[in-house]
Amino acid sequence: MSGAGSPTRWTYAEYARLPNDGNRYEVLDGEVLVTPSPGTRHQWTAAELFFLLREYVRANHIGEMFWALDVLFVEGQYLCPDMTYVPNTQRGGLTDRGVEGVPGLVVEVVSPGSVRIDRVKKPARYADFGIPQYWVVDRDHRGIWIWDFELGATEPRLETERVTWQPEPTVPALEFAVPPVLEMP
Repeated sequence: MSGAGSPTRWTYAEYARLPNDGNRYEVLDGEVLVTPSPGTRHQWTAAELFFLLREYVRANHIGEMFWALDVLFVEGQYLCPDMTYVPNTQRGGLTDRGVEGVPGLVVEVVSPGSVRIDRVKKPARYADFGIPQYWVVDRDHRGIWIWDFELGATEPRLETERVTWQPEPTVPALEFAVPPVLEMP
């Protein structure tokens, strides 16, 4: 992941003109972040978790899960996480451009070149923007780093055995074992 000569303040029109060349482009604090297409292990892990979360969200009618959808918080901050949960209460923020509101959960799967961005730079921004929870799936650490911003957490906890997620208090929590999400057959 690298920064390319970036203006200090990006407009959405400038962001939308970035090339469609197989790389993922994001703009964070005026810096263009470029990530090559993810590898097979990244894709497999992301897909396993995405389908698990999507099934839970749909079964409980609590919102929608999106794959690699732009999250546009404010002018000049354009991120494209691996997956995003948008609760029903935030559906009004869904536009043709992406999510223009506050998602309920943002998830990244770490790639070799994204560790510093995903675990250092992005958490601070997601906290600033009011995201309740941010997860970073980290195969090297054999777990999922979870930032509970809604509970005031400033540091993540690493879950290596089980994750419990309850985005809506009116529905049962989702509980899942972490190792099967990380183990590509």
